[in-house]
Amino acid sequence: MPSPPRDEADRGARQPLYVFSGGFLTQPRIRRILTLAGYDIRVGKPSGQADRIAVWGRSPTAPRGEAVSDWTDAHLIRVEDAFLRSVHPKRVGGDAPIGLLIDPVGVHFDSSTPSRLEEILASEPLDDGAVLQRARDGMARIKTSHLSKYNNFDLDLDVPDPGYVLVIDQTRGDASVLHGGATESTFREMLAYAEIEHPGQRIVIKTHPETAAGARQGYYDESQAHGRISLLSDPVSPWSLLEGAIAVYTVSSQLGFEAILSGHRPRVFGQPFYSGWGLTQDENPVPRRTRKLTKAQLFAGAMIHAPTWYDPCRDRLCSFEEAADQIEAEVRTWREDRRGYVAVGMRLWKRAHLQRSFGRHRRLVFTDDPTRAVKRAATEGRDLMVWAGRETDQLRDLAAGQVLRRVEDGFLRSRGLGAELVPPLSLVTDRSGIYYDPARESDLERLITAGPPPGGEVRAERLMARLIRQGLTKYTPDEVDMPDMPRGRRILVPGQVEDDASIRLGAGRETTNRALLERVRAENSDAVIIFKPHPDVVAGLRPGHLPEPEARSYADVVAERAPPAKLIEAVNEVWTISSGMGFEALIRGKPVTCLGTPFYAGWGLTRDLFPPPSRRSARPTIAALVHAAIIAYPRYSDPVSGLPCPAELIADRLADRDIPHPGRQNRLLAKLQGMFASQSWLWR
Repeated sequence: MPSPPRDEADRGARQPLYVFSGGFLTQPRIRRILTLAGYDIRVGKPSGQADRIAVWGRSPTAPRGEAVSDWTDAHLIRVEDAFLRSVHPKRVGGDAPIGLLIDPVGVHFDSSTPSRLEEILASEPLDDGAVLQRARDGMARIKTSHLSKYNNFDLDLDVPDPGYVLVIDQTRGDASVLHGGATESTFREMLAYAEIEHPGQRIVIKTHPETAAGARQGYYDESQAHGRISLLSDPVSPWSLLEGAIAVYTVSSQLGFEAILSGHRPRVFGQPFYSGWGLTQDENPVPRRTRKLTKAQLFAGAMIHAPTWYDPCRDRLCSFEEAADQIEAEVRTWREDRRGYVAVGMRLWKRAHLQRSFGRHRRLVFTDDPTRAVKRAATEGRDLMVWAGRETDQLRDLAAGQVLRRVEDGFLRSRGLGAELVPPLSLVTDRSGIYYDPARESDLERLITAGPPPGGEVRAERLMARLIRQGLTKYTPDEVDMPDMPRGRRILVPGQVEDDASIRLGAGRETTNRALLERVRAENSDAVIIFKPHPDVVAGLRPGHLPEPEARSYADVVAERAPPAKLIEAVNEVWTISSGMGFEALIRGKPVTCLGTPFYAGWGLTRDLFPPPSRRSARPTIAALVHAAIIAYPRYSDPVSGLPCPAELIADRLADRDIPHPGRQNRLLAKLQGMFASQSWLWR
């Protein structure tokens, strides 16, 4: 794929693209995608056939460019949104698209002439096994993640009871209707067919999201809702809606495409791009479409081959999967945060990055009074948020019946310590419990038990390889020299913060670093034991210090500042109470023995010397564990663009050190808390 032009000198290498619609100039995302795709956006008169003119599909402004094309013989390119677009429709939320269909042949919804997408579906081999597997994974993924072209629907809303016939409305005058062989009468005919072909069955008419928002009129209204026919305007998940349908009727809606992916054979009354390939019942077929395709082939053409996808965080073109990673992160943020939060128990230094992470759609309200927090959340329709270690029984009791999210740092956090007030790049928000408390099930446990979505293990394997190759861990400290390591069977023993919640709630019999080392030595008398004190303890910021002479009475090496990734690589195994380094060792293929109950214990991947909860009965692979813990459980914020982002982006930022330094105020706070290190309750 083309790399971003670095300066104006690169313009000469790009194809001149003349535009006659202000949207190409005023919408930065569209202009940027076209630039990265190799075009130089210009205004003025094309010089002839070597130049190109861009128009937006069959929009009202398209005739301007069409007329200039006829006049100058410059070739026409039609641009449209890809089929996975944004959280909100353009007319409702103003969101920019994540991808475009840049078509030098036609436009996918105009059946009067072929389009580039139709050419792909009609003549490309579409038999590459790897691509078809990507397509199968992609189909399953967007269904599992409830992703569609627009994604401002509410997963908590109920759909009608199963057993209905689904009739899909569209916006009046939409180009896909006008240029897809349909008219207003087609919608009346479609509803009549649904009634005749399904006597006595309930019929649900699904309103278009822009119609429901009042932005555009549809073809159906309340006058059609009578008897067994109902109008559904609630923003429900299309995948949930399709799951309960016994038949699907559409003119040219994208929901017809998704109906195919859901296993339906929709009755189609227009001529959309997905009709005519043997996957639909066509009332008005396109004669030139004679090829028979599988669902995977249709998906490969429409979602993998035809679109130009964009990564807004890295500012480059990308694959379908990378675009799905990004839109999934943005959609998750909107779904979880749109109601807003009342945040309780948040230290002052954390509030700015919490606001950035969780306040994109409605600003957070902070308070330290649990009673006031619960009352305000109920009054304003907000959810509650608490830093996990500051959750109290009082808050839990007061919040009964309300959504309460417990917040903690994620497992791919930063370059630098949280105790040094380095803002996190990842945070977890847990509605069930919290990952380090084995006494109750957490959202992480549920993710591990459920297993990854289709394609999830492959994605996790790629991420694991990246973490190993780039030496990334939770804090990814700067490189320092490794200590001399004696020969023999080496056991790494990560030290812990002795008052940490993971020790208080997840430790076994050993709760101190001294007791930990004592047991490891007692059970491994001939081993070379390497003790790595916790970095917060080394910095004097948290309790758990073990004087070096005392540590050396059990350990052969005390590696205070050695990088965790290199230490793990240099040893044969890891013994721990509940340290995150045990998880990082599993990623790197090292045997791990647990004396406590960290989140990664009890799944058959570790040797557990303290009984884990019996509910941990699933037996995931390491890749499945990594998908749950690093990809699905945390949320990530890109420190460069400010956008929600996937885990892979954060791995790149950490590896490239592409992370802005904390501001001056943050650095002053860090120095201040260092002066009061013994009073850690002030800043934790």
